[in-house]
Amino acid sequence: MKGISIVNTGYYVPERRVENEVFSKTLQTSDEWIVSRTGIKARHFVEEETTTTLAYKAALKAIEGIDKKEIGVVIVASMTNDYLTPSTACLLQKALGLQEDIIAFDLSAACSGFEYGLSVTRALLYANKKRYGLIVGAECLSSILDFKDRSTCVLFGDGAGAAVVEKADKLYLDLSGARGNQEALYVRRDEQLLHMRGRDVFRFATTVILTSIERLLNEAKLSVDDIDYFILHQANGRIISHVYKKLKAPASKFYMNLDEYGNTSAASIPLALSQMNEKKMLKRGMKIILVGFGGGLTYGANLLEW
Repeated sequence: MKGISIVNTGYYVPERRVENEVFSKTLQTSDEWIVSRTGIKARHFVEEETTTTLAYKAALKAIEGIDKKEIGVVIVASMTNDYLTPSTACLLQKALGLQEDIIAFDLSAACSGFEYGLSVTRALLYANKKRYGLIVGAECLSSILDFKDRSTCVLFGDGAGAAVVEKADKLYLDLSGARGNQEALYVRRDEQLLHMRGRDVFRFATTVILTSIERLLNEAKLSVDDIDYFILHQANGRIISHVYKKLKAPASKFYMNLDEYGNTSAASIPLALSQMNEKKMLKRGMKIILVGFGGGLTYGANLLEW
């Protein structure tokens, strides 16, 4: 099995914590309204930090104890890169003091970015002589929010999550897709503001998450009971609860941290994964499924052995 193993993880969120009450001062909304519809109670926004600095602080934790000379791939998944060029990954490679003979680039798949990144990193590692790949999801979504639009600005937060992976003879399956949709969630270059049709995204997410999980389980010849944790994109608590009810799975298998961080797009799943690892919830040999979905409409899912 030409799989990958996650060796280490790291995450970082800005110190500035913004509770729901802040929005009620300028918008027709309330803490009760936001929590009841999304499960989000707070989110973290940058002050002077950038997407690159968030990525750096998360990656720095992830590479602790790793031989930096053996990192051959760096991918940063983001929709809020600091520059059109150079890539955030190139800036991260320099900031971390990694070798020059390295593949470093950004990946744009919105909230599915980390799952796409795992698939791409696996392929590159098996064509690479070096041992490790570094994947980071990092976002400063506060920089593209329209704070007059209550339907979007209350949902998103800033943060970064990172993972170091290596080649391993372990169970690994993935799938990905895109529908080429430019209306459900988009940011125009000339405007630089995020727009989303929440109902369209909700319908897409609740369908594609279930079909992705079913496809992975069928291919692996496993059942829901065989999976220790499902880590879904942290967009909306109602989406996650819909999924575990449909699967007839215990809620305890579905980690959620969106109440504190909101939707952090590409950072969402690696941030959750890193927190679980930090809390020692993940044990070697466990089977986990990751599923992301986002603008485009993209989706990505990974079944891996911890």
